[in-house]
Amino acid sequence: MEHSNAETLKPSFKPIRSVTMGKKDKRIDDYIAKKADFAKPILKHLRSLIHKACPEVEETIKWGMPSFEYKGPYCGFAAFKEHTVLGFWKAALMKDSKILLSKQSKAAMGNLGCIKSLKDLPKDTVLLKWLKEAKKLNDEGVKMNRTVKPKHERKEYTMPAAFSKALSTSKKAKGVYDSFSPSHKREYLEWICEAKTEETRDKRIDTAIEWLSEGKSRNWKYQKK
Repeated sequence: MEHSNAETLKPSFKPIRSVTMGKKDKRIDDYIAKKADFAKPILKHLRSLIHKACPEVEETIKWGMPSFEYKGPYCGFAAFKEHTVLGFWKAALMKDSKILLSKQSKAAMGNLGCIKSLKDLPKDTVLLKWLKEAKKLNDEGVKMNRTVKPKHERKEYTMPAAFSKALSTSKKAKGVYDSFSPSHKREYLEWICEAKTEETRDKRIDTAIEWLSEGKSRNWKYQKK
């Protein structure tokens, strides 16, 4: 009698690994359909490459333009009357940032300048390289450094000789001016120094002496009573 090992046999298959697929947005289909004929093949090609480089990418519309997200902002494109653009969210952190942030690129709002035909695009291998690099930056959680804009240096004003002379003729006006805070003094100096003509400057000096004699600051009209 033959011994059956059917019960001892185990299936030798490997479980299929699930792959998270990206999400397409019908609004982008509509966006492309409404654009000029020259733009449609460019946008369709870019969209295809984006999904090829990052299958998990998710589409949406931001600021009225197609935007692609993968673990945060990823890239986006747009079409205008005579050109299209492609932009990488973290272009400044990419190896070819000098190319992607060149003057030509900035002039067109994106990172590749004005794209008017498929011929204006870099080779697919180059585009895919950039797209995969942008994906990797998001995979690694690399953040954009928020650059702090330098504070605008306030212009310093020197008291015009005519204003100094006028103050010396009015003890009351000079006393009020001298008692003012630097910001209140600056308001008068800026107003007088920014006069476009000598005649206007002299009129402002006369008015300043009058207001100062009454204990008023330059912007007294706007102060709460």
